[in-house]
Amino acid sequence: MKKNLVFDFVIILIVLLGAAYFAFKKPIKMGLDLKGGVYVVMEAVAEDGGTITSNDMDRLIEVLERRVNGFGVSEAVVQKTGDKRVIIELPGIKDTQKAVETIGKTAFLEFKLVESDGSLTETGVNGKDLKQADISYDNFGRPQIVFELTIEGAKKFAELTRNNIGRQLAITLDGEVQTSPTIKSEIPGGKGTISGGYTIEEAKSLKTLLNAGALPVKAEILETRTVGATLGDESIAQSKQAGIIAIVLVMAFMAIFYKLPGLIADVALTICGIIIFGTLNYFEATLTLPGIAGLILTLGMAVDANVIIFERIKEELRGGNSILKSVENGFKKAYSAILDGNITTLIITAILFSLGTGPVKGFAVTLTIGILASMFTAITATRFMLKTLVLYTDIKNPKFFGVRGK
Repeated sequence: MKKNLVFDFVIILIVLLGAAYFAFKKPIKMGLDLKGGVYVVMEAVAEDGGTITSNDMDRLIEVLERRVNGFGVSEAVVQKTGDKRVIIELPGIKDTQKAVETIGKTAFLEFKLVESDGSLTETGVNGKDLKQADISYDNFGRPQIVFELTIEGAKKFAELTRNNIGRQLAITLDGEVQTSPTIKSEIPGGKGTISGGYTIEEAKSLKTLLNAGALPVKAEILETRTVGATLGDESIAQSKQAGIIAIVLVMAFMAIFYKLPGLIADVALTICGIIIFGTLNYFEATLTLPGIAGLILTLGMAVDANVIIFERIKEELRGGNSILKSVENGFKKAYSAILDGNITTLIITAILFSLGTGPVKGFAVTLTIGILASMFTAITATRFMLKTLVLYTDIKNPKFFGVRGK
């Protein structure tokens, strides 16, 4: 048993130290509803009566994500909703007009000649002339980009490369230079190769950028909304107050009703909180108002498993078993009830996450992390502390476990 306790102690210590490191490393990211910012809904529109494919949407989101990243907002969300719509959330952004103009502008890929002073010269070949781009490998197995132009684009590109062999040709997207390969020979037929010692990840990124530049659909802005930061400040303050009250009441209830095991459960609740915040920070989760609600609910529910265990222990004590035997049997008999109850809740959170949108997903994420953390602390941390206490102290009176009449 002592070996098992040492093993449990090592596991708990590793998890606790790791969670504490991430929990206090940096503040948790705040969502749009807490920090304020800009909320935009866009819809992809097919030209010439065509249809919008999933590939079109993937390319549209790729372009929008790059533009959103230009704001320097790490908590920004670009999320597909339905078949043709995209939701964009920019926490902390106050200039709504600028944000909308930047997000909504048309993606534009251009080929430009690099002059000796580093300036760029227009060539007349741009994203409208690009048919598609893909990844291939050269004779040495190194990834490179192959691209194909339209018939008209091929003509212009052949003339451009023929007249500028040895010069650098910059490929720009939305005005930003993506790469500047050297023209080694004339490229007739509208097919070319871009090589530059790329890694496979860099090649994939460049391929996506090139295809995004040739986006076949345009996106229209359906809705823009500014969320005030004041709402977020008030919500955070009220949520903190609710959280503190909930934790104090839960801890007091456990200590009064379950005595010694209740105090251990309070320590486990503290560990559970550290694990939850550490996990949220590790996965860089964005905390929203529903997410805070899920967090408070989780802290309140975190002692549920302990209550089930302690009631089983009290039943064993009332049956005349020793304290050590009662603790062992209490945990064994409580496992199935704990697992069944939490698994059903996890199924619900999985459904919420898969079918819900941003705030609902935030609620599902925090609730899921909270359930897993509470199960870990109840089954591992509480058991370790309780068994260590029983084995290494002289506690023999069942009253310390909340059993009356013994």
